[in-house]
Amino acid sequence: MTSPYRSSESAHPVNSLAPRRRTVVKAAAATAVLAGPLTAALPARAATDAPAFLHGLASGDPLPDGVLLWTRVTPTTEAIPGSGLGPDTEVSWTVATDKALKNIVAKGSVTATAASDHTVKADVRGLEPATDYWFQFSAGGTDSPVARTRTAPAANASVAGLRFGVVSCANWEAGYFSAYRHLAARGDLDAWLHLGDYIYEYGTGQYGTRGTVVRQHAPAHEILTLADYRTRHAKYKTDPDLQALHVKAPVIAIWDDHEFANDAWSGGAENHTEGTEGTWAARQAAAKQAYFEWMPVRTAVAGTTYRRLRFGKLADLSLLDLRSFRSQQVGVGNGSVDDPDRTLTGRAQLDWLKAGLKASDTTWRLVGNSVMISPFAIGSLSADLLKPLAKLLGLPQEGLALNTDQWDGYTDDRRELLAHLRSNAIRNTVFLTGDIHMAWANDVPVDAGTYPLSASAATEFVVTSVTSDNLDDLVKVPEGTVSALASPVIKAANRHVHWVDTDRHGYGVLDITADRAQMDYYVLSDRTKVDAASAWTRSYRTRSGTQKVERTYDPV
Repeated sequence: MTSPYRSSESAHPVNSLAPRRRTVVKAAAATAVLAGPLTAALPARAATDAPAFLHGLASGDPLPDGVLLWTRVTPTTEAIPGSGLGPDTEVSWTVATDKALKNIVAKGSVTATAASDHTVKADVRGLEPATDYWFQFSAGGTDSPVARTRTAPAANASVAGLRFGVVSCANWEAGYFSAYRHLAARGDLDAWLHLGDYIYEYGTGQYGTRGTVVRQHAPAHEILTLADYRTRHAKYKTDPDLQALHVKAPVIAIWDDHEFANDAWSGGAENHTEGTEGTWAARQAAAKQAYFEWMPVRTAVAGTTYRRLRFGKLADLSLLDLRSFRSQQVGVGNGSVDDPDRTLTGRAQLDWLKAGLKASDTTWRLVGNSVMISPFAIGSLSADLLKPLAKLLGLPQEGLALNTDQWDGYTDDRRELLAHLRSNAIRNTVFLTGDIHMAWANDVPVDAGTYPLSASAATEFVVTSVTSDNLDDLVKVPEGTVSALASPVIKAANRHVHWVDTDRHGYGVLDITADRAQMDYYVLSDRTKVDAASAWTRSYRTRSGTQKVERTYDPV
């Protein structure tokens, strides 16, 4: 099928990207019934038919010789996201070595169509490694803002250091995205990693708002259709803090469950009801199509986000898709977490990951991992903390033993991967994780029951949520109260856990040198305040060759 991303270019080639499965929303679907919720996904705009760039611009997946550029053009007032309306519109792009765009090194054009929701991508190649560039889109006499991006170091380059922002779990209705604003203000990031839950699928007030919707998303109902997912992505892309970060540095993103539906697996989701909400296959296809339209992400394997990026001799980054291939989570009367026929990664992806880790010749092997790989035993938490923890993890609130949505629910995959690291003497593997709305610094033990007398195969840094509920939000107590009680109990039951903060919202900054990988954890003053302050709270590092985490007392 002809791609809706039709392009022409000069200076350097452009590879237009689009999901393989296309569902073109017919213009007839954009009825008056949809007009209200769809329009809510747009910022205020004058009634004019001049093209406009209302959803910002972004870049992603940096390579040594290129980067993926993204924007969405609104060609006419009727061409609102998800409507299927609006004319084909030529969108030109320019890349330069200076912010004033005087020294142009690449330019071209892409045609935005209703079939791609008027989103466009340009996969620009022929650039220099480890170099800052600035880019801009134009359509019909209207210019977008100018954004910065950066290419990766050359594959064999000796790299002194790398610095990445690290975020996950941004629920629009629970608060403001101040984490993005503070990362954007730094000005020192090579890129930023989004480890999943970039959007949430629920209807208004249905998920993690502590009883109060801070700001309403669009559409107001739970998103099910292609138009719904497009509209929700569009609403997120109007956030000024998110736009600010996207124009400062390239993003490297993977999805988790809420880009689809809560606790998604290959054949369904906890938050999906066959029949009343249509088939899972149709919903999953719509979610994936909207994601690839609205995110500056390349697809390495059709319909997935697993892929690998390299940053000179210092680090490579394996990015996982832990939703598309997984078996259904274990529940009451539904199998065993130790069943070797159950999988989190799928066979092909696990083989790909193992082969890549073994073949890697970089100092560090980073793994972008949407759910926690370190084992997690609940310990002797009191009943008043056990129930909210179960709610946060989406588990039955009686008889809670472990979180089967994480690697804990797929122990054979984890055993095989960790055994592979040990038997091949693969060092310096660092898992970077989101999902759980808490901050953790963990060793990853081969046998948690005998640790620390037995070996650690890797380390893991887990970042908390940007806004999504953590334990103090659920219990409705002052921030830090729950963590003071729960953290010692969790650490006592899990001797590989060096630190856990169950209560705060924020982000991480990962700084890598040849000697160590260090995660600095930052917390926000109040997710419900648009001007929330940010403060450093803790730092942990793993020194090269140790496969263990240790505390350090200053941020980089």
